Amino acid sequence: MRSSLQVHFSSASAEWATPDDLFVELDTIFHFDLDACASPENAKCARYFTKDDDALQQRWTGTVWMNPPYGRGINAFMRKAYEESLCGSTVVCLVPSRTDTAWWHKYARRGQVVFLRGRLKFGGARHSAPFPSAIVIFWSGRLGQATRPVA
Repeated sequence: MRSSLQVHFSSASAEWATPDDLFVELDTIFHFDLDACASPENAKCARYFTKDDDALQQRWTGTVWMNPPYGRGINAFMRKAYEESLCGSTVVCLVPSRTDTAWWHKYARRGQVVFLRGRLKFGGARHSAPFPSAIVIFWSGRLGQATRPVA
């Protein structure tokens, strides 16, 4: 039998559907061309990659929205987002604010980080996420810590 605490701090899936209101707010600023981590049911852009497309093997162009799977594979997605920014794309990432992890220190800190207040409600969830979130922006062609402000 699972306790309520176990349920609170776990997820049956590493995928957390982007909250619509947050995406709309960011899309107004960035005008996204590509949703790098989507399914046909939750894609936020006309152009998107699904699991079957394997976004890590694709070229990301334009202004990219990325809400990656939050499991162990997040490191590979953050690396890809950072590398694609060096190739000319701007990549805006919605990630858990896990400042104690290796991927955060290796990649997220290289972007512009905006910590979100409170806890998000992902997709049609009844309850807020059990973790804080952040937006990490890898600006096109930028090395190291970004300095461009978000409007």
